[in-house]
Amino acid sequence: MSNTEVAPQEILCETDHSCVGVEVLVPRQVPLGGPRAMDVRRTLPQRQRSLIGAWCFLDHYGPDRVGESGGMHVPRHPHTGLQTVSWLFTGEIEHRDSAGFHAAVRPGEVNLMTAGRGISHSEFSTPQTDVLHGAQLWVALPDSVRQMEPTFEHYRPDPLSGPGWVMRVFLGSMAGSTSPVTTHTRLLGAEVLLDAGATLTLDTEPSFEHGLLVDAGALMVDGHPVAKDHLAYLPAGRTSLALAAGVEPLRVLLIGGEPLGEQIVMWWNFVGRSHEEIVAYRAQWQAEIGAEEAPAAAGTGSAGLRFGTFPAGEPAPLPAPALPNARLRPRD
Repeated sequence: MSNTEVAPQEILCETDHSCVGVEVLVPRQVPLGGPRAMDVRRTLPQRQRSLIGAWCFLDHYGPDRVGESGGMHVPRHPHTGLQTVSWLFTGEIEHRDSAGFHAAVRPGEVNLMTAGRGISHSEFSTPQTDVLHGAQLWVALPDSVRQMEPTFEHYRPDPLSGPGWVMRVFLGSMAGSTSPVTTHTRLLGAEVLLDAGATLTLDTEPSFEHGLLVDAGALMVDGHPVAKDHLAYLPAGRTSLALAAGVEPLRVLLIGGEPLGEQIVMWWNFVGRSHEEIVAYRAQWQAEIGAEEAPAAAGTGSAGLRFGTFPAGEPAPLPAPALPNARLRPRD
């Protein structure tokens, strides 16, 4: 998914929650792009919190009737230094990338694309999709692997269940379920469903930070409320999470991981380590798509292009926005 927002988001920290280590991040509406832009609700990054573990970006969208919203229509665009994680609740998205992978994103199946040194991809909701609903997340790659070859993985986790709850672990390990999908820092990603009034206590890795995005219903986490579409942040040091649903069924995305411990520079669809690096990535992308005249580095990808090539006949690629009139600052 293309990040159309340049500036970081404002944050609302509910002070009655802060004293017990629960910080609530409020979503911001952002248009995804196109003449009939589909709005997404963005909760990461924000001005006061850029990362949860290595998770650096979270967009939440739908349920949108594609006939009214236009659905997802994101032509080819670039990424560097990150992994994209796609998780759907309803609908279907067609993914195509310059590393040669062509796949469908479906509910209950995770698609993870590793950009590494550079990749470009497109995402379109399929013609048979009536209602589109899901989340797009990014993971910042650590410095040791961020120049790796781009690749792609797909996995459908088996659901775990108990009295009043169902869980699907799509990244990392929890409750005896382990995802085989490759990550380069210790991470967790899971969908949790609770019946109305149900409770669930999860054992957690104390070195992990955690985030809980409420998709449906109202969440109580350790006795503190989190409203629909909001993201609760819980710092490292916890050994368990106590979740409870209100009067309606609850669906949350649970993310977590060890703090990255590195500063990153994130702008548009690029994750790097310096202002100069982001400027160079932008110049290479613009040169490769013929939007601007600038030298593209040789030997960095398919046919000597950092962001690879695409089949003929695809929609025109997205040009990069103008850089801000200020140096891009690192985040941690």
